[in-house]
Amino acid sequence: MDELELEFELDSRLNNDCITLGDFPLCRLLLMNDANYPWFILVPRRAEASEIYHLSPADQQQFLHESSFLAENLHDVFNASKMNIAALGNMVKQLHIHHVVRYESDSAWPAPVWGAHPAVPYTADQIHEIHQKLALMMTDEVDFVPEQSALDQTG
Repeated sequence: MDELELEFELDSRLNNDCITLGDFPLCRLLLMNDANYPWFILVPRRAEASEIYHLSPADQQQFLHESSFLAENLHDVFNASKMNIAALGNMVKQLHIHHVVRYESDSAWPAPVWGAHPAVPYTADQIHEIHQKLALMMTDEVDFVPEQSALDQTG
């Protein structure tokens, strides 16, 4: 573990709005606690990174690999019509990339999901189902938190 990872602290807004599912080699994998859309966020565990170019070249490559791997698996697991992938950082300065599974039938389609509808928190059963699906598909790439830890974050 290098110094930048030791100093990493998840932004308080992401911590409050999301459920930690686990860690890729570089990124923390979060689930936005909004059951309107399967919405995941990758956050590189690097202190003070707010832009992709703040990462080392090796970390940039790893970030792209993890994002692509996640997007492909989410597309397959959730049978997505389209994957929306974005790094904005206007509200949360810490570098993070949103991965939102979209369906032509979702209530915000084709507009962006941000602010389209009030967030609907996940139930324990929904978190269990998501955790199980992703752990089955991505166990070799992601060190998942124990399911109870994920459930405890919604209390």
